Amino acid sequence: MKRYEGLFILNTAGKEEGVKDALDKISAEITTAGGKVETVQKMEKKAFSRVADKRHSSGFYANIIFNCTPAVIASLQTKFAHNDDVFRVLFSASPEPKPAK
Repeated sequence: MKRYEGLFILNTAGKEEGVKDALDKISAEITTAGGKVETVQKMEKKAFSRVADKRHSSGFYANIIFNCTPAVIASLQTKFAHNDDVFRVLFSASPEPKPAK
């Protein structure tokens, strides 16, 4: 299993209080697909530098680090593309943390 990092931009238009529930659902999707969630890092709401749609001028950012097989990433991208809570998602390989000396 490889270590991955998923940067999620959540669709928070009009529902700021549902961020924790959305992150719980995303973590459950990763676990259901066969991954193991390591950490969930909530970031903050940020305004987009380029606004493509006036309904989406900002989003809540979250970073999820998890372990899974490479085949799971393709299925997760498809699932999150159809998820209304997720505005954008980017998966990248994450290096293993180096032990402190």
